[in-house]
Amino acid sequence: MRVFWDERQRLHAPAQELHNGGFVPFAEHCGRVDSMLASLGAAQAVADHGEDPLLRVHPRPYLDFLKSAFADWRAAGRPGDAAGYVWPVVGRRPLDLDRIDARLGRYSMDASTPVAEGTWESAYWAAQTALSGLDSVLAGESAAFALCRPPGHHAGADYMGGYCYLNNAAIAAEAARAAGTGRVAILDVDYHHGNGTQDIFLDRGDVFFASIHADPRTDYPFFWGHADERGIGDGEGATLNLPLPQGTAIREYEAALDRALAAVADFRPELLVCSFGADTFAGDPICSFALETADYGLVARRIGSLCLPTLVVMEGGYAVDALGANVGAFLGGF
Repeated sequence: MRVFWDERQRLHAPAQELHNGGFVPFAEHCGRVDSMLASLGAAQAVADHGEDPLLRVHPRPYLDFLKSAFADWRAAGRPGDAAGYVWPVVGRRPLDLDRIDARLGRYSMDASTPVAEGTWESAYWAAQTALSGLDSVLAGESAAFALCRPPGHHAGADYMGGYCYLNNAAIAAEAARAAGTGRVAILDVDYHHGNGTQDIFLDRGDVFFASIHADPRTDYPFFWGHADERGIGDGEGATLNLPLPQGTAIREYEAALDRALAAVADFRPELLVCSFGADTFAGDPICSFALETADYGLVARRIGSLCLPTLVVMEGGYAVDALGANVGAFLGGF
């Protein structure tokens, strides 16, 4: 399987995040990349597709905000990285807000996703990495792996969150549709629910979204990913959420995976985008499933049994010492 990666994705380097009531070192750091590249070896170069594919998913004002947020924060005399601290609760009216503090709240969903000096450039090249992997699949490769960093599945059309700024999987899916692909399915197997991806396609019937994740009654992002969320309007029935309890091991996980794969097959897509997170690993420091390294190959073989052209997009995974082995096991399963 061809691996796509761009070194500019290292430029995103926030110093800290707010976690469980205190400031801690930022968990989504470049050590994750080092672990994966050490296991995967050489990567393919990434092509620049410009901003047009991003704009099919994210509105221009949001992209402009990401580009300028850090500079605006510093221009306001603030130290450190830019982070929000107040959010609209009852709805986000299209107010003309100049102050960076207000715009950070307008365009984010949590306080754990700071904007650092290199955030925009890294997020931009993460999206280009996903698009380059998609090019490979659309050209006839059976599967490709986009090593995207920062990840993307928590980012909605106009908000960042969960370490995510641009939704790489959604950008790839929408680019595939624009290139003439009929139906597209997105299978999210990260520990956390891909709320941003769900939001983007919630009212769409041409993109199916299935997610296997920790029960949001106990785990982030809490407000999305419940089993009764099935889509709205034209997208009714094109969303499938399979929440699982903390401590889930491979036997229980396989049962949920079988349900998700059956639903994907019933949708009859022409392309599969897999949002893969290795934070389902038993040793992950911030998550609570119990999959082992050997299980990832089994999961991938099950996904591969659909015999669909597949783009794998990297999401989470924070057990750095084991991350390369876990990702390698997953990709090897294809």
